[in-house]
Amino acid sequence: MHLNPYGEDAVNLAADLANRRPADAEELAERCRAAGLTLERPVAAGDLARAREALDAWEAVVDATAEHERAERVNAMLAGAAAHPRLTDHTGGGWHLHYREARQPLGALLFSLIAVGTALHLSGRGMHRLRRCAVTECVTIFADTSRTGRRRYCTQRCANRDAVRRHRARAA
Repeated sequence: MHLNPYGEDAVNLAADLANRRPADAEELAERCRAAGLTLERPVAAGDLARAREALDAWEAVVDATAEHERAERVNAMLAGAAAHPRLTDHTGGGWHLHYREARQPLGALLFSLIAVGTALHLSGRGMHRLRRCAVTECVTIFADTSRTGRRRYCTQRCANRDAVRRHRARAA
C-alpha cells in the first residue's frame, strides 16, 4: 500500500499551526519554511487572516463526530481551495505534484495544502485518524500516522498521565 506523504505532512503542519496559532505573518512564514514549504511570494498580513480561516475550517473537521459530517467539512474546504493539480520543478530538485496554482499567497497556499492533505490523509489512512488528545484537559490536535491507527494521545506524556490516573482510580 502506498500512502501519499502529501497528506501526512499537511495534517502535521495544520496540527502544529492549530495547536499553537502564529502571532503574526512573519511567524507563520517562518514555521511554514521550517516545515519545508517553499514560499514563492512575500508574506502579507492578509496571509495570516486566510491561514486562520483555513485553521478554523480544519478544526471543524477535527471536531466533527461522524464520518459523513467530517467528509462534508473536508469537501467544503476543498471547494474553497479549488485549483488544478500541476507538475512543478520550482526548486530545481525534481518534478513533483502541487495541488495548487503557481505563486499563490501563503494564506491561499495553506488553505489548499491543508484541504487536500487532510482529504488524502483521511481517505488513505482512515476517517478516524485525526483527533484531539484523549486526556480530558488536553485539547491538542494530532494526526494519527501510526501503523495500527489506534493512537489516542498527542504525546507519550499524556498517555502516561492517563494510565497513572486510571491505575490510581482502580487502586482507590
